[in-house]
Amino acid sequence: MEGDGALRAIVYNRGSLRLLDQRELPFKIVYLDVNDSGTGWKAIKDMVVRGAPAIAIAAALSLAVEVHNLRPGKVTTPQDALLLLQKRLDYLVSSRPTAVNLADAAEKLKKVASVAASTDNASAQDVFQAYIEAAEAFLEEDVSSNKAIGDYGSAFLLNGADESRKLAVLTHCNTGSLATAGYGTALGVIRALHSQNRLHTAFCTETRPYNQGSRLTAFELVHDNIPAVLVADSAAASLQSSGRVDAVIVGADRVAANGDTANKIGTYSLAVSASRHGIPFLVAAPLTSVDLSISSGDQISIEERSALELTHTQGGQGHRVAAEGISVWNPAFDVTPAALISAIITDKGVITKADESGTFDIPAFVKSLTTTAPGKATSFRPLSENTVADYVQSVSHLAKRLGGSKQDWAVKEVGDGNLNFVYIVTGASGSFVLKQALPYVRCVGDSWPLSLERAYFEVTALQEHGKHCPEHVPEVYHFDHPMALFAMRYLAPPHIILRKGLIAGTKYPLLAEHMSDYMARTLFNTSLLATSTTEHKAAVAKFCGNVELCRLTEQVVFTEPYMIASNNHWTTPQLDEDAKSIREDDYLKLEIASLKSKFCEKSQALIHGDLHTGSVMVTQESTQVIDPEFAFYGPMGFDIGAFLGNLALAYFSQDGHTSDNSNRDEYKEWILKVLQDTWNLFKEKFLLLWTDKSQSMGDAYPAGVYTSLETHKLAQKIYLRDLFEDALGFAGAKMIRRIVGIAHVEDFESIENPELRSQCERRALNFAKDLLKTRSKLASIEEVIQLIRKV
Repeated sequence: MEGDGALRAIVYNRGSLRLLDQRELPFKIVYLDVNDSGTGWKAIKDMVVRGAPAIAIAAALSLAVEVHNLRPGKVTTPQDALLLLQKRLDYLVSSRPTAVNLADAAEKLKKVASVAASTDNASAQDVFQAYIEAAEAFLEEDVSSNKAIGDYGSAFLLNGADESRKLAVLTHCNTGSLATAGYGTALGVIRALHSQNRLHTAFCTETRPYNQGSRLTAFELVHDNIPAVLVADSAAASLQSSGRVDAVIVGADRVAANGDTANKIGTYSLAVSASRHGIPFLVAAPLTSVDLSISSGDQISIEERSALELTHTQGGQGHRVAAEGISVWNPAFDVTPAALISAIITDKGVITKADESGTFDIPAFVKSLTTTAPGKATSFRPLSENTVADYVQSVSHLAKRLGGSKQDWAVKEVGDGNLNFVYIVTGASGSFVLKQALPYVRCVGDSWPLSLERAYFEVTALQEHGKHCPEHVPEVYHFDHPMALFAMRYLAPPHIILRKGLIAGTKYPLLAEHMSDYMARTLFNTSLLATSTTEHKAAVAKFCGNVELCRLTEQVVFTEPYMIASNNHWTTPQLDEDAKSIREDDYLKLEIASLKSKFCEKSQALIHGDLHTGSVMVTQESTQVIDPEFAFYGPMGFDIGAFLGNLALAYFSQDGHTSDNSNRDEYKEWILKVLQDTWNLFKEKFLLLWTDKSQSMGDAYPAGVYTSLETHKLAQKIYLRDLFEDALGFAGAKMIRRIVGIAHVEDFESIENPELRSQCERRALNFAKDLLKTRSKLASIEEVIQLIRKV
């Protein structure tokens, strides 16, 4: 199983757990089946799975599998269920006593089980179910936590750095997706730098005696195509002295309250060398790795590993290389004093030293976190026009971009207000847009909660699409994961939202050329036509987390318009019968069900996910696509259909924007020409990319299979035919939802006369229904134009 760029160490489905046997890497990909806490304990002890976060999760899930599969009737009372869980958790903790994450997870899970057992009328199964759900939550939370560490760490390192400079980072042991639930702590920071194109080289040590660096970290870096160099442990100090290292980043198994850190043996040596050469030494770990019950590293118990790991090859599994009879000291960890640590990067922020004492006041940092719910700390806080400048001032590279001081900056809130806050921030030297997500749908309120993670997916999509089509995607300058906000290039006037330009009757001569270019390049290059199945599956997995916004689309596009729903509204009473006819049209419902299935199941390419005319900014010479927060790997036709459908909405709205001395007939023809040209140019450019051998290296149609030119052309014809039909179906679905669903379009809403508005909307609805029902019979975009004219 793959995700976030590298192999997962933990593959879990309720009732089964498989752990990637990291003793076999990089030579074999072997998974060990874990059926109970006993095999889980052995897997941790034998280092099948390793890394403090992964150990905790693997232990928790091994017990979850055990109790899920427990024979009915074996444990009958909630008290017996609680006792079993407590004993098994204590046993699992003994597999790796130094890793505080394991002990911390065990205590939290005991509390969950205890609460469940004390609930009135609870059964043993209720206690087990509560435990299973809590254990599974660790798996999901770890990925979000690691991504936050990556974002905080990269921002800390880049703060004040020359924007054109790339950094070289040295890391130790393995702290990546193989040591966590799927992203990484110290290696997560490296991944974040790489994704921002700010990483020059990742240096990794071999990490003796078990070689997690050369076997695992090197494996991950190569797998992710991250520029990397492996060095011997004994060469690390010399490397630092050469001036080739900008920072050292390591993980942590346990952090004391003063910042003393226990980590894989050899960490202390790196810290001493970094101090000698004036190189920042950073510890990256989730806040759960901090043990506030111990004041310093002197209280951390250090376990010793088997002597065989030093005397034999392959971590003790191979042949003897040391002399018989030699004594061995093989500590698994060492403790790095806080005085040698520059900062501690956590999932809740960066902990720095408040004074020159050389230690950290981690309890004060924990106390300073904003508490938003019992037991749940976060550094998220919504900004306002009055607080944006303070935030920007704290991010030096953003402040530098503006120039001057915060007293000189202007902050203006813009946007439609449906989901997010959007601010334009302007200074003497520059400007940018700052966008922040909220933990709910803004236009509805906190009764409709929504994940802050959508900001991460939006930034990631902007960066990925920008890589393939930089001319039409604004550059991202900054991303703060925990704050769910990012800064990007401000599209200054005369840029205008395309929808507003269409309402005003403005022509944009390059619109079809630019939008066809954007869609062809982003969709083709993120599909299997251009990528391998390995790359594609990893990318699909990366965006699977955007489930809430996908679910939102399913609800408002494919479900609610076809039923009685409180969110629906329309021009009433004029369209009452029209809305009713949609709810009663069984054939239409079958068509929309087919499209919903494709939306949910077809992972063709990284789609924008909400490509309407409000997500495009234009001038006469420029077209820029923004707001891909709904991005995920879905059907290409959804993006194409959304844009074409919104052009059709603009067309049908034009009669509502005429006056006594104006006529929009010529402009309506121009819209139809844009609609027609957009598809035809898209098709031409898409096929050109496919035909170009340098661009069509994907696994979908291997050259060794499709050797015949005729077969290759037939494959292209069938592919484009299916894509065209999908696009038309999604266009119709998007149009219907914008007239009788929750969120309408300004094209119609700005028509003040309800009679006139409803006439325009009815024509659009009738076309959309015809399009949904007859799309399989339409052979060209020209036939679609004819269908529009008939309405």
